[in-house]
Amino acid sequence: MSSTTSTRTRILQVAAQLVGDSPDGDISTRAVCEAAQVGAPALYRHFGDKEGLLSAVVDHGFEQYLATKREREASADPVEDLRRGWDSHVEFAVRNPNLYRLMNSPAMRTPPAAALESHRILTRDLERAAAQGRIRVAPELAAQMVMSATVGVALMLVARPATFDDPGLSRRVRDAVHASILTPDPDPDPDPRTGAREEAEVPSAAARLSALLRQAQGSGLSTAEAALMKEWLDRVANTGPEG
Repeated sequence: MSSTTSTRTRILQVAAQLVGDSPDGDISTRAVCEAAQVGAPALYRHFGDKEGLLSAVVDHGFEQYLATKREREASADPVEDLRRGWDSHVEFAVRNPNLYRLMNSPAMRTPPAAALESHRILTRDLERAAAQGRIRVAPELAAQMVMSATVGVALMLVARPATFDDPGLSRRVRDAVHASILTPDPDPDPDPRTGAREEAEVPSAAARLSALLRQAQGSGLSTAEAALMKEWLDRVANTGPEG
């Protein structure tokens, strides 16, 4: 390991430890330099500024969590993968409260790479669900709905544990959000007297076709035509039967 790499790693490890030990998750660059036994110029040379250092700390700490997601093989049931993904996200937040608050702090002007990758993994699972006709809206909108709800629950559990003390809260919110974007399990004996099921299948079918178009290497459409088709399908999927 070169001395440059060693210095950067030492600063990062020290900063991560200070963030974890801090009462509010905040640290000063001076404290980091003193603990890492480096001068301020070395810290700024490697990380640019305090925000750059904190962003690197988030990515460093979140790397272990993301590694488990990268290594996880997708199951045949993307809906179950979505449930497990929500639960593991919230569990990580509860185990690493300061790091998680930092990751979602409004003060971070540039989203950490870890946050962007986590969102991509979620969207991938939703695209798989859409390809199976399992979601009601387009995967991109579904990802925004799920991620905002997951982060909201996780932040409340981390920031206000005395108020949000129901052990089943995360599961209840997860199931409610999933019910709003996922189609119900197929009914083996649908009631022929109602057209509600057929009406509900329209946005799901649009979301499925849009996902399949994204996966297809050759759809017979030009790039512009494919983009327009996806826009129309996503609009139908996101409007829903009540729209």
